Amino acid sequence: MGEVTGEALWLAVQLAGPPLLAMLVVGVLISVVQALTQIQESTLAFLPKLVVMGLVLVLLGPMMAGAMRGYTERLFDRVVAAGGAP
Repeated sequence: MGEVTGEALWLAVQLAGPPLLAMLVVGVLISVVQALTQIQESTLAFLPKLVVMGLVLVLLGPMMAGAMRGYTERLFDRVVAAGGAP
């Protein structure tokens, strides 16, 4: 059970890492721009993050889906090997 849990946690890091890293970078850049210009507009912070998240998901979506599918297949193979459904 420990191997399955470790693999699931690693998959979660692989799937969540790129979008979170992109949001971190965009957030820091927007904060720096807002601090330099003293513009405190909330849409200035929200819209670029939304666009970047959309781009990250469009570009990395197939890789993420493939990783989830691979994990699911390995998990079902382990269930069958342990005596589950034939």
